[in-house]
Amino acid sequence: MRSGAAAFDEGAWMLEARDLSAGRAWKAADPELRPSLPEANATIRVPRGGLWLRRLFVFMGPGYLISVGYMDPGNWATDLAGGSRFGYTLLFVILLSNLMAILLQALSARLGIVTGRDLAQACRDHYSPPVNMALYITCEIAIIACDLAEVIGTAVALQLLFGIPLVAGALITGADALLILLLMNKGFRALEAFVIALLLVIAACFAIEIAAVSPPIAEIAKGFAPSPQLITDSGARYLAIGILGATVMPHNLYLHSSIVQTRDYRRTPEGRRDAIRWATTDSTIALMLALFINAAILIIAAAVFYESGHHEVVEISQAFQLLTPLLGVGFASTIFAVALLASGVNSTVTATLAGQIAMEGFLRLRLPPWARRLLTRCAAIVPVIAVISLYDESATTNLLVLSQVILSLQLPFAVVPLVRFVTDRRKMGEFVIPKTWAALAWAIAALILLLDLSLVVDTLSV
Repeated sequence: MRSGAAAFDEGAWMLEARDLSAGRAWKAADPELRPSLPEANATIRVPRGGLWLRRLFVFMGPGYLISVGYMDPGNWATDLAGGSRFGYTLLFVILLSNLMAILLQALSARLGIVTGRDLAQACRDHYSPPVNMALYITCEIAIIACDLAEVIGTAVALQLLFGIPLVAGALITGADALLILLLMNKGFRALEAFVIALLLVIAACFAIEIAAVSPPIAEIAKGFAPSPQLITDSGARYLAIGILGATVMPHNLYLHSSIVQTRDYRRTPEGRRDAIRWATTDSTIALMLALFINAAILIIAAAVFYESGHHEVVEISQAFQLLTPLLGVGFASTIFAVALLASGVNSTVTATLAGQIAMEGFLRLRLPPWARRLLTRCAAIVPVIAVISLYDESATTNLLVLSQVILSLQLPFAVVPLVRFVTDRRKMGEFVIPKTWAALAWAIAALILLLDLSLVVDTLSV
């Protein structure tokens, strides 16, 4: 097994590009630059042959880390509101969002595998210093906003399960820095195993809930088809924009382009082509799990709240309080809160890594993981405590929505550079995406930009 430093024998980016005719499109080699996440880069050995299942297993992991962002507490509010107000209608929006995410994450993995750069490093290599600083600032704001949602979600779960006040619960979330430090010290595979274990807990919780609810299959199938109500009903349209705008997490694009490089694939055209195939398979499977969980939240809300006339359930605590009495199953609310706690804890891991990747890629500045985590977490804890102290606990829902709006604002600043790089033959060489993919990627980028602008305008006008 090679060390991270050994993966970059000459300590320069051009080593990764020599197999490509595109190498000259990037800036000249810089001995000060290091590989993304150097402590984990190329540390997981990839078998050169053997069964395809064995090679897929080696590449499984990064996709599940990025899938966490598609089912974090920030998505729960929109899914709950969508299901309670409009039944199964918005399932189509969840499906469309997931398909967009699958393509964008595949492009992110391709960028990292082909160029040896994560998205932050690629931006620094291509754009001027002022543009890079602007991109870094928007990225950091988005990571803090994402962390804000995780603090709220975890604190709410602790309150629902153990009666811990929200302020105390928010403070407890700061201890996750020690957890992440412990996992990283045991190797990147340990971190992936921890995340996957919690994802299985979340999936199991919602599988039990769905079985208890027994929703109508015909209505669910109908919900996955587009409905005119998404255009004619302003309320449905607003929630649809919120789901689309908040589903694709901007920090995931930075994260995925980095953590795919933890695999020790051959840095040759053939090795990269093989790595792209397996990494794309990994992220696609993982995002289908995210689709199931997001859809399950909306389906439960539709079957339990919408069908019983409770059309205004928008807060997580409301759902917790109503699930057991409406469903008639004693453990329904508890399982719901357990899934929320697992979601919140899991999301802190990915936000930590994304923050480290952005800081190192844009600024070449390294901090110990625990210091980076505490810095980001404090920036998220402070506004939560301030809102709870100055107003009341219900105000956290508005703060949760605000965090999603902030994420939506930043998303185009990650998507546009990504699509710009992977559609440039001078940078990607033979691995440039086909024209049909390029057209679809640019269409998705334009759609996200328009929807995000619409979401912000609508939110500010409320």
